[in-house]
Amino acid sequence: MKRRHLLAGLASTGAIGGAGLVATGTVPGSFGGDGAEPVEPTTLDTIDAPGSRDGEVTIPAGDRATFVDFFGTWCPPCVEQMPALGDAADRVGDEVLFVSVTTEDVGGSVSEDTVVEWWRENDGDWLVAADVTAELAAKLNVGGYPTAVAIDADGRVQWSGSGVHTADELVTGIETARE
Repeated sequence: MKRRHLLAGLASTGAIGGAGLVATGTVPGSFGGDGAEPVEPTTLDTIDAPGSRDGEVTIPAGDRATFVDFFGTWCPPCVEQMPALGDAADRVGDEVLFVSVTTEDVGGSVSEDTVVEWWRENDGDWLVAADVTAELAAKLNVGGYPTAVAIDADGRVQWSGSGVHTADELVTGIETARE
């Protein structure tokens, strides 16, 4: 299968899921909200980059709300999303675990230096991690990039959206997980 066909398929899946969220105005019960099952925690390697550190992070945090931004260094809309993410990260502070995650094969086909340089060029200044097996992305039904997900302290997805968002939209999504 050609890469463009794969990417088009992923984008369509995200668009269809996003349309359902727009149509209903809420996260479906099977995906989030009070009736949803908690997301099983996944531990990812973090990347030593501006605002980040070398080590590990477990998502969801378990002791507070968690916000996850899925991105790719190959993704132009992900670049466009970065200023709003920076603003949102500043606004929510340490009360929320705020992390961007790439599903690229960091350490394999994509070097860690490539991710660090992309992070630096795009003014990333918060925790960044690698989900090289896409385990977390699968658990959170990520279908396109960028995708943002807000998870409450009980591990339940409360908000999710694909595509580029404003800082206000991101913070509003995060607030649903803090309530």
